[in-house]
Amino acid sequence: MSTDGRRTIRVGHSPDSDDAFMFYALAHDKLDTGDLHFVHQLEDIETLNRRALNGELEVSAVSIHAYAHLADTYALLASGSSMGDRYGPKLIAREPMTLDDLRARKPTIAVPGTLTTAYLTLQLCLGKDVPVTVVPFDQIIPTVLEGKADVGLIIHEGQLYYPDQGLHQIVDLGEWWFQETGLPLPLGGNVVRRDLGQETVERIARLLKQSIQYALDHRQEALDYALTYARGLDPNLADRFVGMYVNDWTVDYGDRGREAVRTLLRRAEAAQLLPGPVDVQFVG
Repeated sequence: MSTDGRRTIRVGHSPDSDDAFMFYALAHDKLDTGDLHFVHQLEDIETLNRRALNGELEVSAVSIHAYAHLADTYALLASGSSMGDRYGPKLIAREPMTLDDLRARKPTIAVPGTLTTAYLTLQLCLGKDVPVTVVPFDQIIPTVLEGKADVGLIIHEGQLYYPDQGLHQIVDLGEWWFQETGLPLPLGGNVVRRDLGQETVERIARLLKQSIQYALDHRQEALDYALTYARGLDPNLADRFVGMYVNDWTVDYGDRGREAVRTLLRRAEAAQLLPGPVDVQFVG
């Protein structure tokens, strides 16, 4: 309980501009949340994935890959997706390299976490035994630049500014996935703990959708806040990044987005990358 007697709902999300944009209205009391008091906890996505495995937070952003391990404890909210529509995590290197070169050389790849959807898609593309080393997402580009890894798998804003560092794209996994399936790549979503009870779960689902819609309806106001989480990214690039990952897909997955989630998890299960099939249920 909060000090005013309201029920505390801890919300975990990444300290990046798209999540900040999405949760702006909730974080700044723009919505009437009634007897629910939302407290925001900002951590990188792999940390949030691990915390969700332990059921620590009432609401959290998680990777869709991680959701496959959480479905018994958490329901997937119909709002809050980060969908890569022919774009997504990128494999980058210091020197030009093709995907065939990568498959032949089999270098160790710096990845942002083994529960990320980026890593799952990498395995679908290159095979389950691809050699990797886990590096915090914001250290992958420096790790490649310094020669500590030959190849990096980048997520978040790094997808836009890596060319400025003199790095080269090997493959955009969002585009690769589209060529394989004709679907967008469902990277992340928001989950709510089932034990909160159906009424509270549905209220949280409505409030999250309202928060996203508020940000889209008050774009500049929400973007100004989101820029404080852009890690020095040029405002125009930050605006572009937010537009990539907070859009109509985020308001609601829709039929195609839902099919994308189910297709990703079915293919991962068939490739023996998951412990078993996942019964995907959307709330809201």
